[in-house]
Amino acid sequence: MKHQHEYRDPDLARVQLQAIRRTVTGCDRTITFMEVCGTHTMAIYQHGIRSLLPEQVRLISGPGCPVCVTPVGYVDQAVALSRRPDTIIATFGDMVRVPGSSSNLLQEQAKGATIRIVYSPLDAVTLAEKNSDSDVIFLGVGFETTAPTVAAAVLTAARKSLNNFYILCSHKTMPGPMAALAGDPELQVDGYLCPAHVSAIIGANAYQPLVSAYRVPCVVTGFEPLDVLQGVLMLARQVVAGEARVETQYRRVVKPEGNLKARNILYQVFEPCDAHWRGIGDIPDSGLQLRPEYYRFDAARRLPVEIETSMEHQGCLCGEILKGKVRPNDCPLFRTVCTPEDPVGACMVSSEGTCAAEYKYGG
Repeated sequence: MKHQHEYRDPDLARVQLQAIRRTVTGCDRTITFMEVCGTHTMAIYQHGIRSLLPEQVRLISGPGCPVCVTPVGYVDQAVALSRRPDTIIATFGDMVRVPGSSSNLLQEQAKGATIRIVYSPLDAVTLAEKNSDSDVIFLGVGFETTAPTVAAAVLTAARKSLNNFYILCSHKTMPGPMAALAGDPELQVDGYLCPAHVSAIIGANAYQPLVSAYRVPCVVTGFEPLDVLQGVLMLARQVVAGEARVETQYRRVVKPEGNLKARNILYQVFEPCDAHWRGIGDIPDSGLQLRPEYYRFDAARRLPVEIETSMEHQGCLCGEILKGKVRPNDCPLFRTVCTPEDPVGACMVSSEGTCAAEYKYGG
């Protein structure tokens, strides 16, 4: 990647680390910052950033992986839909191995279900065009980053008058869970490293209500090591000064207002709704559902199926890990029963999951 080495300069990293140490020198308590982006989680683990920070600064991983926060009931519904005759499930690859209560999509494929891995929601639209005798259901999972592309696929299907294309929607929006965790007295989050991909769509201004309500500093941060260290430094300076505001470290990409065109497409097709987050529970207005004029593309409304009673795997601590209350090594299943080859929890399945990062790179 062009200029990537500039954001991995070890000399500049030392300068930033020294600045962080100077900032927190004399601090008589642990300062806790949470990243809520799976790509941040992987970067922090990959570059060993936690081990470089002074002991007063603690980084914890939050619900930044869209696959991880998708509730088990959604997987059970997708499994049930895959068992319908003349049905094609189209999905991104990381969803096929996410465990449901008793099965997953990869197991259903082995039993004869038609599962297609796609790289874009528009690929699912093409599948529907080419398979007019089948119902094509795209699994709409993701945050504000991917939701506009799904909205564009719905608009394309509407323009083409397709009557066999559907969305099983589980899209979620990030400010809601950040507010829920900011108000959790057990966590005591002192600041957020805000998600960069999401922020490129919704804009840095989207976090101002969170800052105003909870007085928790927010810094929109990029993904390279120097980005993360600078984000930590900016948060530390706010905390030590007793301030709380939104700052943007990732100014080369993120604007205060975000991507207006993407947001317009998103809210042309979707509207806010209450949503269930794995490990956190129900959060008002933290999800997205199709607007009434696009209900004809809603798989949950148009293609009812009987869904088994949903159950989490006994002993899995994925929910607590997503809240930042425990680390993967605290889970009794980690590295023993639960591995990337045979995952028990969603946090081990996705390449952005905290358990997958800990397994690959270690603490």
